[in-house]
Amino acid sequence: MENQFETPVTEKKVKRNEPFNNKPTGAFISASWSALFIGMISFCVGLWNADMYLNEKGYYFTVLLFGLFAVVSVQKSVRDKLEGIPVTEIYYGISWFVTIVSILLLVIGLWNAELSLSEKGFYGVSFMMSLFAGVAVQKNIRDVKFIDSQKDK
Repeated sequence: MENQFETPVTEKKVKRNEPFNNKPTGAFISASWSALFIGMISFCVGLWNADMYLNEKGYYFTVLLFGLFAVVSVQKSVRDKLEGIPVTEIYYGISWFVTIVSILLLVIGLWNAELSLSEKGFYGVSFMMSLFAGVAVQKNIRDVKFIDSQKDK
């Protein structure tokens, strides 16, 4: 007769590290590229039509490019680390630092700008949409390349 107070022996579930095989769908790739272009083009059209000095327009345009480069760099270094590709801590740290700095530069610029709140909101939203889409596009490119390289093996 079994002891009713004994705990039953259960098998320990072992988590398997299955190879990554989730290729992004065409719809997600298209949505990512669309969001990137819509965000960037909206931001640039807003700058083109803005009633501000050319140096102010240049500042905001440079912050947009700086931010896009920074987030792609963060995504790349995070993904490299995940895939076991060596990434120096200084590069990883700088990538995060410049991403934060680009956002702060936009916030500081908009805070001090003589724009209506709706214009400030427009620039903030289109900037952040562009940064998010930049990360998504970079991720999709890496995912597709990785999956395709696995098929070649």
